[in-house]
Amino acid sequence: MEEVLENIFNGILDGDREMVKRNVQQALDASISPGVILTESMIAAMTEVGHRFEAGEYYVPEMLIAARAMKEGLAILKPYLKESDVKAPGRVAAGTVRGDLHDIGKNLVCMMLEGAGFEIVDLGTDVSPDKFVDAIQNRGANLIAMSALLTTTMPNMQVTIDAIKTAGLRDKVKIMIGGAPVTDNYARQIGADGYAPDASRAVALAKTLVA
Repeated sequence: MEEVLENIFNGILDGDREMVKRNVQQALDASISPGVILTESMIAAMTEVGHRFEAGEYYVPEMLIAARAMKEGLAILKPYLKESDVKAPGRVAAGTVRGDLHDIGKNLVCMMLEGAGFEIVDLGTDVSPDKFVDAIQNRGANLIAMSALLTTTMPNMQVTIDAIKTAGLRDKVKIMIGGAPVTDNYARQIGADGYAPDASRAVALAKTLVA
């Protein structure tokens, strides 16, 4: 039992998708609880990936490879998690704001958050304020993650927050922002709840915001 969980953990760190898929299935076949597989192998592995990134041992390519391996294992695990009623810490609606078509950073944040157990509603790129509002109203998002990679699209973060306020939903949701030109100061200026400079810290911030 311990060995299978360790194999999933190491498979994610190494980005070995086949190893992860094979061992997730083996763990399920051995009647290991889906919640245990998720927390002790997958979330633990993605937490370690975050630590290694912050320590400068991993870079964005290593994070992406690990996150993809985790995602494939999670695809097998998800139906069992639903059956065993394992609750996600939150549901995140993530998107790059209107006018911005950059998605690598946003995709990585989504994968890292999913690896931390969050449910993800990926709204994609060039997302209008209305779509963010709809994700809160109709898709149960309690956390918004907005990204902008251009100084010209950054103001649309403010526009989106204003739209959420106008819809009377600001108290129902936490809002975090990120992207190359974005700063902590800018987050405060536009009334966001937090700023993360990278995917690893986005996970830590999301956990704090929903706690």
